[in-house]
Amino acid sequence: MKPDLLSDNKVIITAAITGGIHGKWANPSLPITAEEQAQAALECYEAGASIVHIHVRGDDGQNTPDLKYYNKTIKFIGENCPIIRQIGNGIGARLEEHHFTTKSGKKRVTTEIVQPTLEQRLNLLEIEPSPEMHTINAGTFEFRTPYGGSIFQNPMDFNRTYIKRCKKKGFGIEIEVYDSSHISNILDFVDTGLLESPLHFSLVLGIKGGAPATPENLLQMVHQLPEGSTWQVVTVGKYHFRTNAIAMAMGGNVRTGLEDTIYYGKGELAQSNAQLVKRIVKIAKELGREIATVDEAKQILNLNP
Repeated sequence: MKPDLLSDNKVIITAAITGGIHGKWANPSLPITAEEQAQAALECYEAGASIVHIHVRGDDGQNTPDLKYYNKTIKFIGENCPIIRQIGNGIGARLEEHHFTTKSGKKRVTTEIVQPTLEQRLNLLEIEPSPEMHTINAGTFEFRTPYGGSIFQNPMDFNRTYIKRCKKKGFGIEIEVYDSSHISNILDFVDTGLLESPLHFSLVLGIKGGAPATPENLLQMVHQLPEGSTWQVVTVGKYHFRTNAIAMAMGGNVRTGLEDTIYYGKGELAQSNAQLVKRIVKIAKELGREIATVDEAKQILNLNP
């Protein structure tokens, strides 16, 4: 499909409020507990976000597949506001430290990234109360971070099962693609009838192991999408704000939040997720695009009312 520089479609803003790796040591404003996440979701909703992208943490502050934390967080968010609740299928990695002493007697620490199992990720479909949306990650690749790298497993058979179960339960699906080959994987699902248009994509840029955050890569990926699709850009780190602005100018949607950037400006930590959402709202309006409400986002994305 082609970008639309004159699009007057309303912008769907997703707030990714916590993320899958870093904790409060990266930014003290990162919401960890169910209560903190529910408050952050409310503030983002009031600022203009219509979707909240969710990863949850255990009592130790690290990512967990334990459904009791998901159930509590989903429940609290739903009680606070009507924002669309979207579960990040990857769950998020745990950072495990290994302490050892070298032969010379020096103490050393190494960090290992431990990914959840595919079975634990499938178990997300049993969250109660049920969220409105789930994500799938459209391909396997080496996910590299400042803390180390690991293989992010997203085999086709796993995604096929996840999609079938999402459809059976009536969940909306957001498709996260980290490079162009992942779009081809999804087109295979379209060809076999597993997925039908319109589809909703997250074009993820700037993750090491995936496509770099460049205008050329964003444009190429948009061109590969099936006609009638909706899409948003997801960019981490220093390119986050500018690629969001480019995406909105091209007619796309955006994701922001402390999962994607802990900074508001160079060297300036963001004060909250809502602060990041408010900036997106301001720029969207300057570009002549209005912000989608929750009900409008549900209609655009063909979600259950």
